[in-house]
Amino acid sequence: MSSFLLRNVREAFTREVLDARITDGRIDLASRISPDIGDEVVDAEGRWLVPGLWDAHVHFDQWAQARSRLDLAGTKSPEAVTRLVGDALAHDSGHGVFFGFGYRASEWSRQATVAELDAVTGSRPVALVSGDMHNGWLNSAAMTLVGAPPRDTPFDEDDWFPLFGRLEPWAPDPESAVRDAMKAAAAKGVVGIVDLEFAANHDVWVRRSQNADTKLRVRTGVYPDLVHTVLERGLASGDVLDERGMVRMGPLKIISDGSLGTRTAHCCEPYLGADEMTHPRGVQNVDPQELVRLLGIARSGGLDVALHALGDAAVSHALDAFQITGSRGSIEHAQVVRWEDIDRMSGLGITASVQPAHLLDDRDVMDRLWADRADRSFAFRAMLDRGVRLALGSDAPVAALDPWLAMAAAVYRSGDGRPPWNQQEALSPREALAASTDGVDRLRSGDRGDVLLLDSDPFGGATSEEAARNLSGMRVAATFVDGRLTHWDF
Repeated sequence: MSSFLLRNVREAFTREVLDARITDGRIDLASRISPDIGDEVVDAEGRWLVPGLWDAHVHFDQWAQARSRLDLAGTKSPEAVTRLVGDALAHDSGHGVFFGFGYRASEWSRQATVAELDAVTGSRPVALVSGDMHNGWLNSAAMTLVGAPPRDTPFDEDDWFPLFGRLEPWAPDPESAVRDAMKAAAAKGVVGIVDLEFAANHDVWVRRSQNADTKLRVRTGVYPDLVHTVLERGLASGDVLDERGMVRMGPLKIISDGSLGTRTAHCCEPYLGADEMTHPRGVQNVDPQELVRLLGIARSGGLDVALHALGDAAVSHALDAFQITGSRGSIEHAQVVRWEDIDRMSGLGITASVQPAHLLDDRDVMDRLWADRADRSFAFRAMLDRGVRLALGSDAPVAALDPWLAMAAAVYRSGDGRPPWNQQEALSPREALAASTDGVDRLRSGDRGDVLLLDSDPFGGATSEEAARNLSGMRVAATFVDGRLTHWDF
């Protein structure tokens, strides 16, 4: 393994100018370090040294593949989608499944139909995935291919999730896409992820780790359908799964309610304008008794729990289950939360795994459907002030796997020139960075060699708007994972 001696670095949290040696997977810091034989000495020229970044919620394979799929973000109607798909197919000579990603049906005035997708696709199988991944629009050829029952409307939630895996064999060269995605993540300073892909991640990532090009630490999530396989192997959260020590067993992932985009996030009060909704308060996908059973299984097997609960009613049920079982882990999303449940979350030691960039995408929908609870939506400031540990993530591919975008959104809650949305719940740049480093609040000698060199001060900016602009434009000069260089752009 190479050794690097970085001279003249600035430790971002303490502002000290130091030398840093990265060797044997660890970092040493001192005012002056003499080079050893074999050190590669680099003058960092005052660049900023920070802990490596983690994304606490990723669907990595889906993100890797979405990067090359037809971009449907911003489409305002089913007609806009079919027009894009038809144009793309006219210039595509392939014969396999054609994929698109990123539409948000909650912004449309009517529901899409399979018939209108069939009209522009013919016999070519086409699979379109919504931007929040809770909805899929397949044409008839794709439904036949994956054995889905014929229907004339897109698939939502529990009807849709099983089809993810059935489509996987038709994705073009997924491992090549994953390798490219790892390089892109390293260029953003990402050293680790919690992968909540719908797959046997505990096996997939061990195979990948055998390849020396693997550039990430990974905690592998498991869903209820595979949890007994994991437990039969005696695997608990935190267990090392591979020879290199890069892959560890992660949490049991449970999706207890839906999403705002499909109007299925389970809320205590009805959605505004919910008169014609079948489920005016959203949907609880996993009932409270089943939550207690699943969390009990996880606790007895030593697994943490990552519990998707987006609406405030779902969050309340989730906290009940954590309290009854004594399980540990996180609530994923917690997009709208009752004030008293923030206090419960703190008292139970439950992490809030949140995705700040979602508020940029969901702002208009929240103003339309949740205006009466906007003060409790994406309540990062209240969570932090009341003692809840925050872990920032992307939910990629729902948002880009870009921690700088997430931090910028947490600091200045607008991305389109409008005034910030509910800015009293914003974080400072220091707080946002600290919530993105897997609990590392500053660098110390002996820490793991998971570090970044940045071209500019991550805490720069006289106002929150300037700070967000600085964060979103951050350039990463170097990324080290376990002392290995995974990105270099001096």
